Amino acid sequence: MNTNSPGCCLGESCCSTEQNDKCPVCGFTGQGVKKITVEHLVTDDNRTMVNGTDYKICMNENCDVVYYSLEMDTKFLKDRVRVPIWFKKNANPKYACYCSKVTEEQVINAVVKHGAKTVSDVNQITGAMKNSNCRENNPMGVCCHKIIQEVINKAISCTEMT
Repeated sequence: MNTNSPGCCLGESCCSTEQNDKCPVCGFTGQGVKKITVEHLVTDDNRTMVNGTDYKICMNENCDVVYYSLEMDTKFLKDRVRVPIWFKKNANPKYACYCSKVTEEQVINAVVKHGAKTVSDVNQITGAMKNSNCRENNPMGVCCHKIIQEVINKAISCTEMT
């Protein structure tokens, strides 16, 4: 491919996907999120602003931006989203499973107090992943299995240290 052809950035880094994924406020690289997730989670009065298809979620815990679209020059801050974003600073509650409203604290209790060691154990004890509609309920639009596993690992490592 000829990077010097008309219409290209002449080989400059502006053509890279990575640069085009960066949060317009903090500069962190975002992760792709489907439009349906953004539409479902922004507050009702902001829903009409959800246009285009290319949305990202800012993964910086200290940034107030949750969703952004460079394509549409749009961003939605924490106060424009209906749920607390578990990895953002001061999220309360910190959901591990958004569909069943199971918190990080409940997962930790399942591990510490009830001996849960797997996601399946946690699901049985807490009811997590019972009401699955992750594409609309989880801010990243994906299954919460990975989040629950991370909390289990955190709880197990904390109990091993004591």
